[in-house]
Amino acid sequence: MYPRILANVIRSNQRSVLVLGPRQVGKSTLLASTTPDISLNLASPRVFRDFVAHPERLERELLAAPPSARTVFLDEVQRVPALLDVVQLFLDEHSGRFRFLLSGSSARKLRRGQANLLPGRIHVHQMHPLLACELGGDFDLDRVLAHGTLPGIYAEKDGALRAADLRSYADTYLREEIQAEALVRNLGGFSRLLDLMAASSGRILNVQSMCRQAGLVYETARRYIEVLEDTLVMFRVPAWSGSTRASVVGHPRLFLFDTGVRNALLRRPFDAPLPDERGILLEHFVACELHRRLRTLWPEAALFHYRSRAGAEVDFVLEMGRDLWGIEVKAGHRVTRSMLRGLGSFAARSDRVRRRIVIFLGERRQLLDGVEVLPLGDFLEELPG
Repeated sequence: MYPRILANVIRSNQRSVLVLGPRQVGKSTLLASTTPDISLNLASPRVFRDFVAHPERLERELLAAPPSARTVFLDEVQRVPALLDVVQLFLDEHSGRFRFLLSGSSARKLRRGQANLLPGRIHVHQMHPLLACELGGDFDLDRVLAHGTLPGIYAEKDGALRAADLRSYADTYLREEIQAEALVRNLGGFSRLLDLMAASSGRILNVQSMCRQAGLVYETARRYIEVLEDTLVMFRVPAWSGSTRASVVGHPRLFLFDTGVRNALLRRPFDAPLPDERGILLEHFVACELHRRLRTLWPEAALFHYRSRAGAEVDFVLEMGRDLWGIEVKAGHRVTRSMLRGLGSFAARSDRVRRRIVIFLGERRQLLDGVEVLPLGDFLEELPG
């Protein structure tokens, strides 16, 4: 099992936690590794039937638990949202008696079930596929770009089995379970939209264009996209506007949560990325490395992209308090001055820009007209975690 940074966060204090994330990112494995005294796996049909019919049973069982039982693990709690009322009862009326460890794959389902999300009583964390630093010596860029970093799939040594597992994940989980999550009536439209979202992952979101191609009305497409974000299958990178909104493009970019899942949805070959897609996949990988750190590891940071109406672009803008970093990603081994136009436009727009960075696949750091040119590994080592 790969060590997870979130494990240190959860073990560092005794607050109750809710860990949200897509299937197979390792939520259950992580929380089970804390050796809880009481565990309920609500993904089990038998356990689900028992507690969905009688959620008050959890209260009776906890009241009867021996004093030595201190930690309670509820896996896939979104399947029975009413159990959160029991959790709140114990946190309020029996403070300190239990520590609750909750996992879920859908914040939307919890809200739709009118669940009590326990504000102020519980720490909420998002869990994602593996970071490069969690892979350690197993990190292989070509493998990450092709197969992504879902823990169980990445750990599989056989490349053909990894590919088969990814296709199964894309078809079974995304096309069937997320489809059910969205209460989809137009199955063909949802499937087409999912394919379009995968093909557009990393690009500026144009919902109107996707509606036309998928044969969906705007409001339906917007709701489907919202479901994909609520289940953490996609994430949004908003446009950085600065102080002169009229001169920048305001549409967000949307990214799938894993490069391997993106490739599986698009039926891309897994032995090596297509040559013309290596750049977008590397950019996608960097987006994931940044996004996965934002809430728990880098709470003071916010992630944006920049594009002026004149066409100047910066792949990512990191905002940390008053400081801004502009970050460009290049899949080549050389960086030239012609590649710095976007960073120059961005720096001219704000006096808060502290760093201008180009990430590339070369081996040595450079400084080019005040722009830091960093090998990918050097950049990753600077990130929290």
